This record gives sequence, C-alpha cells and structure tokens, in this order.
Amino acid sequence: MRIRPLRGYRFGLGHERDLSKVVAPPYDQITPAMQERLYAMSVANIVRVSYPADQPGPGETPDKYARASETLQAWLGQGVWAREEQPAIYPYTQTYRVGGREVTRTGFVALGEVSDYARGIVRPHERTHAGPKQDRLRLLEATGADIGLLFMLSADPDGRLRAATAPAGEPIAEARDLRGEVHRLWRITEPAAIAQVQSLLAPASVIIADGHHRYETAVEYARRHPDAEDKLMAFFTLEAPGLTILANHRLVHDVDGFSLAGLGREAGRWFDVSPLADPAAFRPTPSRIGVVAGDLAAVLELREADAGAIAWPAGTSPVWRGLAVSILHEGLLRPLLGIDAARLDAGSHVDYTADQDDAIRAAREGRCQAAFLIAPTTPAELQAVVQGGELLPQKSTHFYPKLLDGLVFHRVGDPA
Repeated sequence: MRIRPLRGYRFGLGHERDLSKVVAPPYDQITPAMQERLYAMSVANIVRVSYPADQPGPGETPDKYARASETLQAWLGQGVWAREEQPAIYPYTQTYRVGGREVTRTGFVALGEVSDYARGIVRPHERTHAGPKQDRLRLLEATGADIGLLFMLSADPDGRLRAATAPAGEPIAEARDLRGEVHRLWRITEPAAIAQVQSLLAPASVIIADGHHRYETAVEYARRHPDAEDKLMAFFTLEAPGLTILANHRLVHDVDGFSLAGLGREAGRWFDVSPLADPAAFRPTPSRIGVVAGDLAAVLELREADAGAIAWPAGTSPVWRGLAVSILHEGLLRPLLGIDAARLDAGSHVDYTADQDDAIRAAREGRCQAAFLIAPTTPAELQAVVQGGELLPQKSTHFYPKLLDGLVFHRVGDPA
C-alpha cells in the first residue's frame, strides 16, 4: 500500500486546539436531527461541506453541492481553515468506553493510493449501492474536498507500524464527538520517520473497515482526474487494542403471519429452541441467537450436526458459514421468513441497531415484530473471510467509535 504525507487543512491552525464545535460524524451516520444540531454548533462546522442540508437557508444557493463549494471557498478565503506548511502524517487516537471500561484505539492519518479491487492492494468486506456513490461523487466534483476519513485495517503482527506512528508530546487538536468520545490528533513531519512508515506499509494490503462508498467514489474520481490518485485514510492495525466491532442486531418487521411460536417450530429443523428468561443478560455466540418478540423471547442454537442441511450459498467457505450473520440470514431470515437478499437490499423488512438494549426495547414496544440478537464479527473472522476473497453478508460489522470528519482534510489535486 503506497501512502504519502499531506499538508492538511485544519481549523484555527496554530491557535485552536479544541475542535469539538467544528467536527462531525461520517455523513452516513448523520440523522436529520443530528444534522440540525451540527449546523447549530458553529457556522464553521465541517458538516456544511461534508453533508450539506438539502434545503438552503435564507439567501443561500439552492443546489447543495454548489453551496458546499461556496462555503468551503469562503472558509479558505477567510483563513478559518488553513493549510499546513509541512507535509505530515497524523497519529490519531480515539478514547472511548465500551463494556464498562475505557479503551484507546491508535492509528494514523495519511494519503493512500486508490486502486481497483482487482489489484488486491485494497480489499472490501461488503457490497455497496449506487445511490450513496453518486451523491459523494457530485460533492467531490463540486468541492474538490477530500474530507471523510476511510477506516482502513492492516496486519501488524510484530507491532512495528504501531511503534513507528505512536503519538508523542501534546496533541495538535482534540475533540469530543456527539457521544462524548475523545479524539486526538498529532503530527509527524520528520522525513526519516515518514519514510519508515511508508516502507512498513509498502508491501501490505489493507481492508476497508468503514468507507466503501467513499473509496469507490475516489476510484471513479481518479479515473476522471488522473492527478487525484490518493484518498484521505486513517490506518489502524488488526492486532492493536481498541479495535471494537459491535454486532448489528436485526429488527424484523412487515413479515406476513409472523409468530415466535411458528418460527420456533420451523427453526427446529436446524436449531435447538429454548425459552430466554432475561434477554438483557443474554450473550450471543455465533451459533446462539436470541429472539425477542413482544413479551416472549427464545434462544435458537444451531446444531452442528444439522448445519450442513442449510442451503448455504454456493462457494461459501466454512469461515463464512460460521459467522453469526450468515447463520441468521441463511438459517432463519431467508428460508423461514422469506427475507432474501433483494429484500435486505431494499430495506423493506429489516432495520439495524448496534445497541442490544435498544433492540430489545424495539421488540417489547412493538416497533418491530422481532429483534434478533447476534454475536459481533471478530477481527479474526473479518480478516479470514476477506483474505479468502469473500465478502461478508450485509451489515456484518459496526466499528465503534466512528472516525471524525473535520480534524484534518485534504484537497484533491493540491500541489505538494
């Protein structure tokens, strides 16, 4: 993987360290209410460029992409956001709470070369859809602003990459996201230190954790603009502490004739079915799925001896078939509830939440017919499936916390 440093654009360069008021989550994590909140936080919040509102304010340009470009040009002209004097790579940490404990995830930000998946340098782990890519391409064409960090994973078994990019001294910027998690940024400018990081990553391939649509948009943009061969990326290692992957529990709705009792009878072909007294205390495993429907709940545990009777998609590996989401989709949703790939893509029967308590509440309150509680995909499973040339089922991962837009950004085609 070829990387290079960048002269990043930063807010309040040299005099503003707390950037909480101007940062934003990735565009695909922003709800309408969240967008309004971010707009209200600051007239310089990055969301005005990364995810502009559909409706203009008084006197603003109606076209949101043109409006984002005008906003960015005004900021740069006024010096609100300014460009660094020296090229750098940027160590980046996220300190957050999960499972009742505080953890820190450490990586770094740099420009990474974009290339077709066929080259095997960058590997996806899920399929994408056309709509989001069209939106991102129109925004990039209008603004030239490379704002959204891609979340990339690289193997680092001996820890050399982590050591070479470890933060040192005081951060140059920090921010709290909307959930209260702390993000910090440092800078490495020494040419020898940068060259070491480049040499460590040069022979590696990387996996996209989050940002498939933005990556594929960057590939298409580079086809149209040969000078735009790089994309802003944040690199983290698979072996480092703090790589938290949450499960995406499934909230099923609008299934004709659904009942938990009926599901249990049908599932008995492959699963042992037993009552679940306390869903909040339930800890799923890949083969143990919890189901909550109204006031009822059950555990469905796949029998190893009968797993082969499931109609698995042709060519899928044992690792893929052992994923919790694969067992759920292929053993329950598709054959027993009629929720096939087309319906998953359409979003007509399944919603998602990474919060198990929220999933249980949704089922108890009747906001869905049933909540399916599943185990998260592990980093080892992710790596094994992707390196085997497969894609994970839809919504198999929820990396937490998300990266922040607005700590530093890049403009495509800028001179070094």
